[in-house]
Amino acid sequence: MLQRFSSFSYRSYRRLLYGLATFVLTLSISLINPQPSYGLSWIELMLRGIQIVQISNISNTQEVALGKEINQELIRSGQAKIYRDRSIGNYVNQIGQRLAKTSQRPDIPYTFQVVDDNSINAFATMGGYVYINTGLMAAADNEAELASVIGHEIGHIAARHGIEQMRDRALAQGVLSAAGLDRSAAVQIGVDLAISRPNSRADELEADRFGLENMIQANYAPAGMLGFMEKLLKQGGTPSFLSTHPATSERITILRQRLDPQTINIGNGLDNRAYSNRIAALN
Repeated sequence: MLQRFSSFSYRSYRRLLYGLATFVLTLSISLINPQPSYGLSWIELMLRGIQIVQISNISNTQEVALGKEINQELIRSGQAKIYRDRSIGNYVNQIGQRLAKTSQRPDIPYTFQVVDDNSINAFATMGGYVYINTGLMAAADNEAELASVIGHEIGHIAARHGIEQMRDRALAQGVLSAAGLDRSAAVQIGVDLAISRPNSRADELEADRFGLENMIQANYAPAGMLGFMEKLLKQGGTPSFLSTHPATSERITILRQRLDPQTINIGNGLDNRAYSNRIAALN
């Protein structure tokens, strides 16, 4: 018995403890605060054979699979109308894969898609799915500016913000049981989160920081991030992909504190004419 127990890796043992702790804690909460009728107990879920996602201990493979289902629902429902020009899609994917390799989380596959929408917007969902609107691409002056937005969205995925938000939303809705979350409910919550983008101030600043570090590692000029934010500030209003908390002006201030004026233009992506040629199909 002892030999069999010792054969477990430390990582497996730690996951087992975390899973057990999560089960006990959630069950205790359920006993103290009974769930509404639509919050099934773990026994009922097992008996009905409902597929469950254990949010607190989700693996990379499970996260990618869930992200794929969320992506399919976003497209099926028309909330993400994919732009079908192959040259534009390939260009964004090329930038995204370059950033993914040097990101803080390069160990999952990433999918980059262009959304046919003239608004200045971008968003991401768990499992490596990133969406960039055609309107945002048109608003950018160069590849470094576009890369700064893609890097920011990868930052949300790297920090697992979507998973944290899904857990919080499920708790608020009373649909998280001791066993976990019904997969269909998880997909719907994921779709809602992708569209509403309820990122906190801390999440946005962390995604900014991760995005900037990623740009530098991928050899993009960090001036692209600062330049794009300053442009949006001058235009007035806050684009959907930038949360109002913190305000764009605060983000710019923090960004300037992190940048060295002597190295801000070092790197690729500042050729405006080259970028204009690459996105000519948008016009």
